[in-house]
Amino acid sequence: MVNDRRPDDMVRITTKELANAFIEEQIAAMKEQIGDRKVLLALSGGVDSSVVAALLIKAIGQQLVCVHVNHGLLRKGEPEQVIEVFKNQMKANLIYVDATDRFLDKLAGVTDPETKRKIIGGEFIEVFAEEARKLDGVEFLAQGTIWPDILESEKGIKAHHNAGGLPEDMKFELVEPVKILFKDEVRVVGECLGLPENMVYRQPFPGPGLGVRCPGAITRDRLEAVRESDAILREEFEKAGLAGKVWQYFTVVPDFKSTGIKEGNRVFEWCVIIRAVNTTDAMTAEVENIPFDLMQLLAKRITSEVKGVNRVLYDFTPKPTATIEYE
Repeated sequence: MVNDRRPDDMVRITTKELANAFIEEQIAAMKEQIGDRKVLLALSGGVDSSVVAALLIKAIGQQLVCVHVNHGLLRKGEPEQVIEVFKNQMKANLIYVDATDRFLDKLAGVTDPETKRKIIGGEFIEVFAEEARKLDGVEFLAQGTIWPDILESEKGIKAHHNAGGLPEDMKFELVEPVKILFKDEVRVVGECLGLPENMVYRQPFPGPGLGVRCPGAITRDRLEAVRESDAILREEFEKAGLAGKVWQYFTVVPDFKSTGIKEGNRVFEWCVIIRAVNTTDAMTAEVENIPFDLMQLLAKRITSEVKGVNRVLYDFTPKPTATIEYE
């Protein structure tokens, strides 16, 4: 078996050669651990779970069952990408669950950020457990735990088992093939496994998804304004060469409206707040200096293309005093 802990003398994985050596080592270890039994994986489309899925597909093929739960709070095009990459290209054994209505109905009228997070996390576990109970012979649960998760859990900063809280009747042995890697190493491994660049270098995305970027009670129309404005921001940052330069960038649509004018008529609509920050450890963050002409373009596109929006604002606040996310 491979190490449970990152060896002190482990060389940082920065090259294809080192990544391929790690991949071969993990495939051998997982084959030995799993044998001919089945493994279950909650596949979010984030880099960690995607790399774990790709490793397991190489190691055990159809013995891996991936469950992708669409809670309705993902960014534009993400569920479709998961299906395309894993089901169509990698021929994975993928179960896709569109639970949008279920999640949004539970979140209706809920304004407290922590309550929203608990509802989203709890409902995710419920949906995942329901799908797991339909399957026979699953003995393992794969997780995208990485080394910083373990270090943070040991320091009491957060619990690292990202599928923690599963019901008592579900006892699985864990498979965590990237648990001794740092995030940058996971990305190098993902590239070597042939995952798409925009999946491997996907910017950090919170578990509750767009739910934390729709402050106040989530409504479907305002959530759609977040999703559409975020897609425009990502598209324009890509064109401007900022996609790889800025650590995290996204839009927020708060729950208040202001007066505006569209086509000569008075309108009362939401604003979109753009957030773009750089950081090394997410403990502090600096605001990205976006060129003024790009801001003008973003304002024009968002106010003309996103339904229900008449203003675009830029958040100039570093962390501290602001946090990176809004909730």
